[in-house]
Amino acid sequence: MTAPSSSLGSPSKQPRWTATATRTAFLEFFKSRGHTFWPSSSTIPYEDPTLLFANAGMNQYKPIFLGTVDPQSDLAKLKRATNSQKCIRAGGKHNDLDDVGKDGTHHTFFEMLGNWSFGDYFKREAIGYSWELLTEVYKIPKDRLYASYFEGDPRNGLEPDLEAKNIWLDVGMAEDHIVPGNPKDNFWEMGATGPCGPSSEIHYDHVGGRNAANLVNKDDITVIEIWNNVFIQYNREESGELRPLPAKHVDTGMGFERLLAALNRTLSNYDTDIFTPIFTRIQQLTGVRPYSGKFGSQDPDGIDTAYRVIADHARCLTFALSDGGVPSNIGRGYVLRRILRRGARYARKKLGVELGSFFSSVIPVVIEHQGEFFPEITKKYNDIKELLDEEEQSFARTLDRGEKLFDGFARVAQTSGVNQLNGRDVWRLYDTFGFPVDLTRLMAEELKLTINDAEFEEAQAHSKEVSKAVVKKGGKEAVKLDVHDLAVLEKNENVPKTDDSFKFGPGNVTATIKAIYHEKSFATSTSELPENSSFGIILDRTGFYAESGGQEYDTGSITIDGVAEFAVENVQVFNGYVLHIGQLKYGTLQAGDEVFAAYDELRRWPLRNNHTGTHILNFALREILGDHVDQKGSLVAPTKLRFDFSHKAPVTPAELSKIEEICDTWIKRDVPVFSKDVDLKTAQKIVGLRAVFGEAYPDPVRVVALEFDVEDIAKDVTNPKWRNTSVEFCGGTIRRLIAVTGTEAREVSRTATTLEAELEFIDRKSGKDKDTALKAYTVTLATADISVVRKAALRDRLANIRKNFDSEVKAAETAATKKAVDALEAFFKETPDAHVYVARIDEAQGNAKVLQTISLKAKALDKPAYLLSVDSEGSKIAHINYVPKSLITPQFDAKVWAGVVTKIIGGKQFLTLSRTPGGRKDDSIQGVGSEPKRVDEAVEAARLFFSNRS
Repeated sequence: MTAPSSSLGSPSKQPRWTATATRTAFLEFFKSRGHTFWPSSSTIPYEDPTLLFANAGMNQYKPIFLGTVDPQSDLAKLKRATNSQKCIRAGGKHNDLDDVGKDGTHHTFFEMLGNWSFGDYFKREAIGYSWELLTEVYKIPKDRLYASYFEGDPRNGLEPDLEAKNIWLDVGMAEDHIVPGNPKDNFWEMGATGPCGPSSEIHYDHVGGRNAANLVNKDDITVIEIWNNVFIQYNREESGELRPLPAKHVDTGMGFERLLAALNRTLSNYDTDIFTPIFTRIQQLTGVRPYSGKFGSQDPDGIDTAYRVIADHARCLTFALSDGGVPSNIGRGYVLRRILRRGARYARKKLGVELGSFFSSVIPVVIEHQGEFFPEITKKYNDIKELLDEEEQSFARTLDRGEKLFDGFARVAQTSGVNQLNGRDVWRLYDTFGFPVDLTRLMAEELKLTINDAEFEEAQAHSKEVSKAVVKKGGKEAVKLDVHDLAVLEKNENVPKTDDSFKFGPGNVTATIKAIYHEKSFATSTSELPENSSFGIILDRTGFYAESGGQEYDTGSITIDGVAEFAVENVQVFNGYVLHIGQLKYGTLQAGDEVFAAYDELRRWPLRNNHTGTHILNFALREILGDHVDQKGSLVAPTKLRFDFSHKAPVTPAELSKIEEICDTWIKRDVPVFSKDVDLKTAQKIVGLRAVFGEAYPDPVRVVALEFDVEDIAKDVTNPKWRNTSVEFCGGTIRRLIAVTGTEAREVSRTATTLEAELEFIDRKSGKDKDTALKAYTVTLATADISVVRKAALRDRLANIRKNFDSEVKAAETAATKKAVDALEAFFKETPDAHVYVARIDEAQGNAKVLQTISLKAKALDKPAYLLSVDSEGSKIAHINYVPKSLITPQFDAKVWAGVVTKIIGGKQFLTLSRTPGGRKDDSIQGVGSEPKRVDEAVEAARLFFSNRS
C-alpha cells in the first residue's frame, strides 16, 4: 500500500468529520427512527465461551436471534436497537493482528456502528436507512457507493436476492453500481447451525469519477466495504437444511474507522482524529519525527509503521483491560500479552523507547478522547497501569537477551543459504524469553527469513511430553536434601551456602553452578543424569525466593543462552543451601558453568502483592478483633492468600465487612513498602509490632512497614504513631481467612455480581417457575466461591425472597380455595335441584390441597362432586371426587367414577382419601393425569357418566 495521494484529498488539520460528530450523527439518525440506544457490551464476552473477544456488534443479541432470550428481560423487549460496539479481532477465527501497521485499514480494536431490527422492519427499511444516512446525512457522493446482493446458491436451493437488488434501484442507486456476490461474501451464518441469511454490503470508492464495480470485493485498497446489512430469515438445521424463520431480523455493522476515513477522503484510517492525538502523544514521549503516513517500502525506517502499531495496540489494551482482561499465558490473556509485546518491541526497536512504563504513558490520551462515550475506560486507569507496567518491565528484561539470541539464530540461517529459522530455536525464544511466535516471525520477515513451522510444532510437542513425564514421576516433590546430603555439602569447601539476598532486588542474576544433585548423589554434569529426570541445582548466588514463611517458591529458568536451559519448577532451602528443582529442557550443564538465573517475574508480582496483602490483613484483624489476635500461619500464593490466627469466636459477617474495608482502603492508598534489617532487641520494642508467636527470628531481623520508612521507625521505636500502620517481622482457637487476589479476585467479584443479578431476575418470576429457580439458586449460592460478606448478604436477600414468596403462595392458595368453595356453595344454592357438581377449577393451578378443601366442602353438604385442575405449567392435571354414601352402589363409587376420567387424561395410580363405614367402598379418590389438554373432555365425561350411572 502507498501513502494517501493528494488526488484523494489529504486530510487537513481540521477534519471534515470528527470521530465524535460521525458517531453522534449515526446514533441520532437511528434514534430518530425509533431505535433504542443499547450500550456496547464488554470486549470480554464472559457469558459466551465460544468467543475470545466480542468481534461483532451482533454478539450480545445472539439470545434474541437464537430464541433463548429471557422473556422477562429488557433485552427481550427490544424491537429496534442501535449502538457502537467495542470489538477486538486478534485471535481465533477473526484475527487481524498480523496485518496491523502494515496497511491503513486493519485494527485489533475497532468500533462497529450498528442498527438492528428484531422481527420489526426488514430489507426495504434497512436499505432505505443506509442510503439516506450515507447520502443525505454524511453527504457521500452517490457515484462513490456500490452495493452487493446475494447471487443465490443452487446447492442449497437459494434463489438470487433480487428483492434486495430492486430495493437498491428503488432508493436511487445506479444499476451498474449493484453487483452480485457469492455465498462467501453475501450469505451470513452465525455458525454450523442457527439463524442465517443473505446480506447486502455497501462499498465505498475512494477515487471516484469512474465505475469501480469490477473492484468490489477484490481486495483493492481504493474500494472498501464500509457497511453490511444482514437479513436473517433462515435457520440452518442440524441436517443442514435451511428453514424460514417465523420472525425475520436485520443485523447491520459499519466499520466506524473506515467510515471516518471515507468521510475525510483518506485511504488510511490512521489519518483521522481517532489516531492523530495518540500519534502526538507518542512523539512527545519518544522525540522521534512526526507521523507522515508512509507504508511499506516508503517507510524504510519503520517509524510510521511503529506509530500505527503502538496506537492501535494502546487502544486495544485500554479497552480490553478496562473490561477485565488480564495478560497471561493462556487463551485471551495470551492474546493480550502478544499484543503488548508486539507493541513494546516496535517501540524499543523503531522508536528507541526505554521500556518500563511506555504503554501506560500512552493510554491516558486514549481515555481522554474516548472516555466520554465509553466511560468505563475512565474508571480503571490505575489497575491498567499496574498490569501494563508489570508486563512491560518483565518483557524488557528478557528482550535484550532474546534479541541477541535471535540475531545468532538469524546469522546461522543466512549463512547456511536456507534463509529459514530452525523451528526448535523459535520454540526456545518463546519458551525461555516469552517471544510469541508471531513476533519472531515478524522479526524474521524484517530480515527476509522464514520459519520452519514443522520443526517448531515438533519442538513444542516434545516439550509438552517431557513436562508430562516429569509430572507423572512426581516432579516437584522428588528432590530433597537430607541430613546426610547436607553433611557432604558442609565438608565441600567449593559449595558455599547460597547468597539469596538478590531476591530482595531485581532478582535476575549471573551465577555459577556449584552442585548438581539427583537421587541421593551429586553429579558434575547433567550428562551423567537420566533423560527427562528431575534434579536440583545449587548456585553460589540466586534471586529466586525459596518457599518459606508461608510464601510459595519462585519458578523460572537457569540458562546459558543458546546452549542449555534448565526449567526451575520449585525452590527449597535446606540449611542455607538453596536448591533449584526442575528439569533440563535442552543442552548440557555442569558444575562451574556461569549461568543466568531468572525467576518468572509475572508469577513473582502477585506473590509480592499478596505478601504485602498478608501484612495489611494482619493489621486489619487487630484493628477490628483486638490486639490479642496472633498469627499462627499463612500461605502466600500467586492467586490467593491464607491467614491463620487465634481468636476466641467466629468472625461475623459484619466484622469481615469492616476488615475488607480497611484492607481495600490501604490498597487504594498505594503507600510505599519499606524494609530494613534491624537488630532484634531494638525491633522488638517497636510500638504496634506484629510477629508470629513462638517464631525464632534471626538477629538482625528484617522489618517490613507500610507508609513509614523503617529507618525512621528504628530511630524512634516508642513513637505511638507506628501503631497506625503495619509493622511486622518478615520471616486459643485458630481461625482462618482466605483471600483471593488479582485475576481470581476479579473473577470472584464478577461471579458475585452475576449471582446478585440472577437473584433479582428470579425475584421477578412467579409461580412454580420462581419456586424451582429459588431451590436451584439455594444450591448454587451454597457452593459459590465468592466473598463471605457478599455471600451473607445474598443469603439474607434469598431468605427474604423465599419468605415473601411462600407468603404470597399461601395467600394465593387461600384466595383460590375460598373462591372455589364459594362457587360450589353458590352452585347448589342457586340450583337446588342439581344432582352433581363437576367443574374445572382453574384458580387452583393443579394444587391438590385446594381441591381437597373443596371436596371436603362437598362432603359437608353431602353433595357429589368431581373437580379437575391443570397446573400452571400445563404439564399435568390434578383431579379429585366425592360420592355420598347414599349414592354408592355395587356398580358406582368414587373409584369407578375416577376410572372413567383416567381413561381420558391418563394416569393409573389412585389415592383413596376416604371410604364408607366398614371400608367396603371408596367415597373419595384423588389422582394425577398426564393429558391436561383433554381436561374439558374429561369434565364432560365425568358429568355424563354420573347422569347415566345405573
